[in-house]
Amino acid sequence: MEDRWGACLQTLEGHSSSVNSVAFSPDSTRLASGSYDKTVKIWDASSGACLQTLEGHSSLVNSVAFSPDSTRLASGSYDKTVKIWDASSGACLQTLEGHSSLVNSVAFSPDSTRLASGSYDKTVKIWDASSGACLQTLEGHSSLVNSVAFSPDSTRLASGSDDKTVKIWDASSGACLQTLEGHSSSVNSVAFSPDSTRLASGSSDNTVNEGLGISLDCIVSFD
Repeated sequence: MEDRWGACLQTLEGHSSSVNSVAFSPDSTRLASGSYDKTVKIWDASSGACLQTLEGHSSLVNSVAFSPDSTRLASGSYDKTVKIWDASSGACLQTLEGHSSLVNSVAFSPDSTRLASGSYDKTVKIWDASSGACLQTLEGHSSLVNSVAFSPDSTRLASGSDDKTVKIWDASSGACLQTLEGHSSSVNSVAFSPDSTRLASGSSDNTVNEGLGISLDCIVSFD
């Protein structure tokens, strides 16, 4: 395994500034990258060829995510918007406006119908991925939101914030179900387990916390 992962298969060059975010399409055929150069690039994952350069953001792109059906790509930018692109043609399908500050994180729901975004404005927004309508604005964090993630069963949404907490939200009603405390610094990343029973959070306090079950009590902290 060590030898297998030691080989660099491709070096993809084309961005003119730092790359902030990368994401594979669920069908494994493409790779997206978001950059300080204000563009999103879509690459052929086998050949390394650049298939599309998506232009439209007026500031750096901080987060990219493919829809689970691989047909669309979302990008979150410091221009305060989220854009949804056709992953084949590169056409911009929607520009989602509503955040009052920088967008840090974007994530599609597992059924591809909704999109979540986390922002410096301390909120999480849930959008209709087809119409672009804002379905929910989730308020409760006292500082900027760094990361958002849907549970694989689509029932919950997690958000990690500079306020040192993780919040679990009902993805339908927008109600806050849990506020998870335990980190001593900013929470930079959150991720659900594939069976939706566990949640991991990574923090600037140098730890990863893992929660279990409906109550999501912290069961282990990795220093």
